Amino acid sequence: MNPSIAMLLTQDGLTAGAIYALIALALLIVFTITRIILVPQGQFVTFSALSFGLLQSGEMPLTAILVAILAVLAAALDIARAPATRRLATAGNAAWRLLALPAALLLITFLVPPASLGLAGQIALTLALVIPLGPLMYRLAFQPMADAPILLLLIVAVAVDVAMGGIGLLLFGSEGERTAPLLRLSLPLGPIRLHGGSLLVLGVGAAAMLALYVFFGRTLTGKALRATAHNALGARLVGIRVRRAGSLAFGLAAALGAVSGILVSSIMTVYFDSGFTIGLKGFIAAIIGGLGSYPLAVAGALVIGLIESWSAFYASAYQDAIVFAALLPILVVRSLLSRDLAEEDGGE
Repeated sequence: MNPSIAMLLTQDGLTAGAIYALIALALLIVFTITRIILVPQGQFVTFSALSFGLLQSGEMPLTAILVAILAVLAAALDIARAPATRRLATAGNAAWRLLALPAALLLITFLVPPASLGLAGQIALTLALVIPLGPLMYRLAFQPMADAPILLLLIVAVAVDVAMGGIGLLLFGSEGERTAPLLRLSLPLGPIRLHGGSLLVLGVGAAAMLALYVFFGRTLTGKALRATAHNALGARLVGIRVRRAGSLAFGLAAALGAVSGILVSSIMTVYFDSGFTIGLKGFIAAIIGGLGSYPLAVAGALVIGLIESWSAFYASAYQDAIVFAALLPILVVRSLLSRDLAEEDGGE
């Protein structure tokens, strides 16, 4: 192997690692705030990539129909529970606000030609289609059982992931999508050239991480989320709405997944079932960070990307197996060094 190939493999590895880092950060945000291991995180990536790919090819994705159906179910659930809480008028107003965005998305989907949106409009529409899936998923699947044990929440998360995979097949079909490069740029770096797609992924990934750092460290909402993650009961006692914090955490996770999907759509072909593998690698990076350390999770994601890239060069047919096998010792050591966490269910 010559230095040029080694640098190319490193570039590809860091690019993939940046995507896995965004997924790992999303998993950590959701877990620290809600105790939910968001198994369907990869589905946000898939739905975003496929929706954006359809827009790029001149077709309108049916994701807006899914958003509308979930919004109607969430609104119906709020209204059904309202008589018991004596807040029927409030629930009705909330339902109208909940249904406004899906109605607008449906109008755009069926009335506006995709080509007229331009690249910026297509990216904005993709984000608008995918990000609401996070809070709606939390409202329908997880909020009613927010105080359940972690194992039960994990089982529900797996069920939601399977359901989302089936919905993805129904909405997008079995054909994959790959878009044109978002940034047509090539910069020389010694014996190789840096491609615009890789630079864009690394740049957006770094910008997203910086934005999260500023959000959690400098804004009142971010500090409220940190307080909820540190002590949910204490946060509730000082007036922080814990359930709203959970919805916001899912929204951030969906946003990171949507951005990752747009970025990854130009560097690989994405299928309806690609989200599981992508999400699993992000989950392993989060595990390396102990489901609590953001810097370690990012470092673990970059290591996963490098291992994947180099193993693809030597044994492409076994690259996923090599990635997971190489990380087993790290996970074993992590499990031995970590403390046992007690379940928060009646003192058990």
